[in-house]
Amino acid sequence: MASLRQTSRDARVEDYLNDKLQTTADLDSLDSLLENVKTQQALLRQQLVEAEENLVESTRVSEEHSSALLHQARAFKKQQADVDRRLLIVTQSETSDDAVKRFDEDIRALQRLDIATGYVELLAQVEDLSTEARRNFTSSPQAALQPYLRLQRLANALKEAQPAAEDAAPHLVDHVEKTAQSLWQQMKDSFAGDFEKVLAKTKWPGKDVALTGPLEQEWTEGVERLLDLQEPLRLTTRPASELNAQHDHVRPSEEPLVLLPLEVMVKPLDLRFQYHFSGDRPTNKLDKPEYFLSHIMGLLNNYDEFFALHLQPILRNRFKKSNLSMTSIFIDSTSALITALLPMLRRKVLGVMGQIAKQPQLLSHFIHELMSFDITLRDEWGYDGGCGIDGWKGLAWEVLVKKDWFGRWLEVEKNFALSRYKTIIDPPESFEIDYDSVEPSATKPTNAAIRVNDLLETITDRYRPLPSFSQKLRFLIDIQIAIFDLYHSVLADNLEKYIYNTSSLARTVQGVSSSTSRSAPKEQPSLDGLSGIERLTRVYGSAEYLENKMGDWSDDVFFLELWEELQDRARANTMQGGQKKNLAGNMSVKHVADKTSAAVGNEESGGALFDETAGAYRRLRVRTEGILTDTVVQQIRESLRAYGKTGAWSALYAPSLGDGMNLAISAELDAPIGLLQSYLSFLAAALAQAPLRRIARQVALAVQAVLWDGVLMNL
Repeated sequence: MASLRQTSRDARVEDYLNDKLQTTADLDSLDSLLENVKTQQALLRQQLVEAEENLVESTRVSEEHSSALLHQARAFKKQQADVDRRLLIVTQSETSDDAVKRFDEDIRALQRLDIATGYVELLAQVEDLSTEARRNFTSSPQAALQPYLRLQRLANALKEAQPAAEDAAPHLVDHVEKTAQSLWQQMKDSFAGDFEKVLAKTKWPGKDVALTGPLEQEWTEGVERLLDLQEPLRLTTRPASELNAQHDHVRPSEEPLVLLPLEVMVKPLDLRFQYHFSGDRPTNKLDKPEYFLSHIMGLLNNYDEFFALHLQPILRNRFKKSNLSMTSIFIDSTSALITALLPMLRRKVLGVMGQIAKQPQLLSHFIHELMSFDITLRDEWGYDGGCGIDGWKGLAWEVLVKKDWFGRWLEVEKNFALSRYKTIIDPPESFEIDYDSVEPSATKPTNAAIRVNDLLETITDRYRPLPSFSQKLRFLIDIQIAIFDLYHSVLADNLEKYIYNTSSLARTVQGVSSSTSRSAPKEQPSLDGLSGIERLTRVYGSAEYLENKMGDWSDDVFFLELWEELQDRARANTMQGGQKKNLAGNMSVKHVADKTSAAVGNEESGGALFDETAGAYRRLRVRTEGILTDTVVQQIRESLRAYGKTGAWSALYAPSLGDGMNLAISAELDAPIGLLQSYLSFLAAALAQAPLRRIARQVALAVQAVLWDGVLMNL
């Protein structure tokens, strides 16, 4: 083994020397080579010494660490034995495992005792606060507010901590809330009673209400005290559009909060309202909802100035630095008054709805009046219900959406619209051309087209105030577009009937029927000559009139906003892969697109709500114009046939007209010229310039072809 190492070393030395001493000149650097070898040898020896020292130190540290671990293990075993011995003594157990189980049970019992102690202390604190508040609120109302506010904050804190505690103490939370609610109600009744005494001194709600001197001070203190009682509202009420959550003790969470001073002051107004608009009073009529709605407006007009003068400064000082400073129903006296009057009106509205649900005329009138009332509050009084830019949705929304009366109302409005539509198209005079309703240069529609348009505009006014997009879309598709489609079917049927009755097959069938029954066909006379032209013009004028109206509606702000919202919803629906999902109510994107526009949901701009319907009317108009042109051309060409068959044209031809001979119009041209004059005179009065020029150009080309090919080329 040693010989192998020596041989390997010698080989490496030989390789090293061969590498360094390759030529005779390399022998001159032998001394420096030996010096480098010695230097490297010294360095390697030094590194070896350091490595040996590190090994010794590491060995020592390892032995010390092992000794320390051994010492700790022995100490742990000693402590474990001591713990086991103590557990056996404390728990009087025979083995350590039994001792641990008993010890854990004792610990859990102590924890339950600690929790129970905390519950008892909390209940004692609740009882102390409740007792302190009850003891003071009759003698010193202001002093009673502090313990109540602490109790209410405690109840709110417990309620907020419940989710984190996994609803560990529901009975405790319920007890604290009920205690706070009971105390709040007692304090409210007491403070309200004191405030009512002050109001009696001011002669509220009489016309001669006076707040002067000490009486004004009492009134202000009563208002401040009741507002203080609602102080926890700052902890639970959210501002602006989130302000739908309310104090649990006052109103359901979906209604705007009524300030307590106003709730007290509105009580006599509520009694007066009930007196006039309940029972068999002459002012309580189901067909006159405007009576009680105008009564509410009268209350606003009568008392708004009083509250602006006396209540507005109090509200401004109280809420201007709070999170409710931008919420109108707290910072604005007018909005607060409206909010206080709405509960009595809401109660009346819901009562009336139950009585008129099965009476279509009353229901339609009632909803219309209610929407007008909502618009008045929003636009004239600036009421937003505390919802900021989102705005107040209105009582009509509460009735139609929250109480789910929209379906019934839509059914009533649709039946009314269809009934009105039927009365429009049934009379024969409805399809007469109206020459006075449009500009002289425009195509003249029929009476029916004008009345159908008026009906549809009335329907638009019906649902324009609705705040719900889904409801607007339902009105648009279920009523407006449905009536457009019905009238389109009537016009298309009239056109198809004309085409059929003027076809050669129909003429043959009618001829056979006439010869067998010896009676002239009833339909044919109205389709020949100018009567047939007029009938086609009615279809054309009605189609163009309603097509143009749909174009105007598509540029209306109301329909533009509806279209933009429809596009936004459809695009969002499509991005989520929801082509089959409902877009509004039970209407899918495809259903809405089929009824309105193929551009629904497309990313490209363009399109309008009436694209599909207007396109159908446009196709009907173009087709009718083509048939009208063909009919006029055919009848003019037929009337010129006799002129084209006139014989001996060479005999009639004069080789020279220089002798001043007068050529009279041939008798065969009298009928064609008269027919052409009657047709063009009628069309000039009934059509606009563009379609008139198109038809006249085709007629002129037909006359030219007959005269040139049939007469001049045969001379």
